[in-house]
Amino acid sequence: MTNCNCRNRFDCTTLAIMASLVIGIATAILRFTAIITVPAVFLWVTFGIAVAYLAVVLVSATAVNRARVNDCVCNIVPLLLLGILFTILTSVILLAVEFAATSVLGAIITGALLAAFSLIFTSAACLVRCVTNVCCDED
Repeated sequence: MTNCNCRNRFDCTTLAIMASLVIGIATAILRFTAIITVPAVFLWVTFGIAVAYLAVVLVSATAVNRARVNDCVCNIVPLLLLGILFTILTSVILLAVEFAATSVLGAIITGALLAAFSLIFTSAACLVRCVTNVCCDED
């Protein structure tokens, strides 16, 4: 069993969370200043991608449970599920309620959507990195 935090470097999940927060804050600022807009088709696409990721995670959970995997899988999967479920929730909220282009609440929810959506991809990259055993260099 390997640990993904080698020689006191940031582990992959910390970097994934930090990158997602930066993307979410930048999106909220751009949405509030009306530089970007979020069309309904984008919300449906994010919803669909999150549901597809959820299906893949649920189907592969049995295989991961039976196989002997690294310790870092147990740390990454809850982060991945958090990103998936929060993306589904925020995209449904944005689809259900129409916000003005410069609405503060709409900008915050849109920033949360993009933060959660990017968390899906960054934590999935961490999961692939962990499963392929490239977390640490063996000395």
